[in-house]
Amino acid sequence: MAPEGWPFIAAGWGLTAIGAWSATKWSAWWWAPTIVLLLLSVWLLVFFRDPSRNGPRGDGFVIAPADGIVVSVVETDEPAYLKARASRVSIFMSVFDVHVNRYPVSGTVAYRHYNAGKFLHAAADKASLDNEQSSIGVVGPHGPLLVRQIAGLIARRIITDGQVGDSAAQGARLGMIRFGSRVDVYLPVASHPRVLVHIGDRVAAGATVLAEYAGGEAR
Repeated sequence: MAPEGWPFIAAGWGLTAIGAWSATKWSAWWWAPTIVLLLLSVWLLVFFRDPSRNGPRGDGFVIAPADGIVVSVVETDEPAYLKARASRVSIFMSVFDVHVNRYPVSGTVAYRHYNAGKFLHAAADKASLDNEQSSIGVVGPHGPLLVRQIAGLIARRIITDGQVGDSAAQGARLGMIRFGSRVDVYLPVASHPRVLVHIGDRVAAGATVLAEYAGGEAR
């Protein structure tokens, strides 16, 4: 379980226990809200799960930073950190996906920036510009790349673990977003990445290869 989830899980199961006690002690009518609370508590366990992930590793791979569905693969400008044209892969996480995010490459954290914004539907293309977001830039074996965590309609808390100067390990935890969101990965066109995923593909953080570089080695 992601440690950020325990207060929510404890509250949900505590309220469920109170509801069950009230139903047996006072009135059977309490079972209706108790069942709702039970379903919510089970969902919290699903949402905050943090499974171990294995998959291809190596300098030649860019690994998915998030679970979810690829909703966009485009070439665009990235003026904040890369300051260059980049291939952007956008992954939408539903409220049933794992929300722990992971580093797509190994390297050094060189950039971190938080930007307050709106809470539009995260799958919408303009969410990349308008929504609340946290960006983290990593200098990897093939140069810099950017991971951008974007809040959605329900998300109200973006957690980014890394600080500038920290080491990033491919597949290790980068942070998480609570309750529905999106993660974008920007790969500079000049580094010649070959994007392997397409719109509609389902990817898994720390396991699915988003892109690859020529000349890299797997391990």
